[in-house]
Formats: sequence, C-alpha cells, structure tokens
Amino acid sequence: MSDPFPLDERLANDCHKLASLPLCELLLMNNALIPWLILVPRREATELHQLPLPDQQTLLEEINLISRFIEKNFMPDKLNVAAIGNIVRQMHIHLVARKESDFCWPGVVWGATQREAYGQPVLDGIMLQLRAFLPAGTPLH
Repeated sequence: MSDPFPLDERLANDCHKLASLPLCELLLMNNALIPWLILVPRREATELHQLPLPDQQTLLEEINLISRFIEKNFMPDKLNVAAIGNIVRQMHIHLVARKESDFCWPGVVWGATQREAYGQPVLDGIMLQLRAFLPAGTPLH
C-alpha cells in the first residue's frame, strides 16, 4: 500500500519523522550538530502563494508553534526560517536553531558536509519534549 502523502525521497532519507500537525508533517534533519526541523505541508503546491489562504494561515500557525518549541528547547542565538526548495521541489519550510558556537556560524547550513547522526537517546528526548509541548492528541511518529 502506498503512503497517502509521500515525502520527497531526499527528505525521507535525510530526516526523522516526528509528528503530524493539522497541515504539515514535522521532520528533524538527521544532523545532531544543528537543531533543524522541517515542516512539509501535505499539499501538492510547490510555492507558498499557491496554497489557499486558510492553508497559508495554518502554515504560519505551525511555523510559529514549532518556532516556540525550538526557542524553548534549543535556545538558539538566532532562529532561521526559510522556504528555498531549489533541490527538493516539494514545499517545505526549514526552521534552523543557530548558535554562535555551531560549527558553521555565521555561514549557512545548506550543503554543510559536517554531520553527526542523532543517537536514539537524544531522539527519545526530543520526542518527550514534543509530547509535552504539542497539543494533546497530536500524532507522533
């Protein structure tokens, strides 16, 4: 049986699925060096302006929700939020917690080759933080 909402293969291979929000799938880039979450709307549109206005509003609410989660749990010096999509055309929004002490500060994280996969204990900790933060009943993966 096929997935009713298939993720782009690159997102599926590079990320951990964390939760299903009302509009978006919430992913975590598998690089423990930089807290990097990704929201993927379950829609066919590839550009933000192509979403119907109610979906745009829901997306902004989910960006704000996950931004608050990142600020509370990762305490970044700067939170980068971006929708680029030059390589992965499926619409997705990056939320990257940057610290002046991270390995590529102040440069960009896009294409950085230094990586460290998340260990299961750290992933379990992030899931516990999400469970405590997200509204009750939010499906976690």
